[in-house]
Amino acid sequence: QVQLVESGGGLVQAGGSLRLSCAASGRTFSIYAMTWFRQAPGKEREFVAAVTWSGGPTNYADSVKGRFTISRDNAKDAVYLQMNSLKPEDTAVYYCKAYCKAVAGPTEYWGQGTQVTVSS
Repeated sequence: QVQLVESGGGLVQAGGSLRLSCAASGRTFSIYAMTWFRQAPGKEREFVAAVTWSGGPTNYADSVKGRFTISRDNAKDAVYLQMNSLKPEDTAVYYCKAYCKAVAGPTEYWGQGTQVTVSS
């Protein structure tokens, strides 16, 4: 099992910045990738950014490219999402997701989410 706890959300004005954190615990040695998703009211959960645990290439949704940066700190078992130039449409609950190796096959874990609200 892997447990994920997000933090860093809040209320910010358009154009501002926030840094989200996701702390992993448990069988963190099994993690091979981490992602951020978000879900706005009335909308489906959507992919935001991804990073491999080994420090490989990152991947971003087109809507956040050039504004958001995903990074990880293996020593702290944490992944971060630096969000700059925030827009009202970035308002959502942000979730981190871990992809883990397991004997029975790949397993995924979600955090509980952190609210980000961007005012215009």
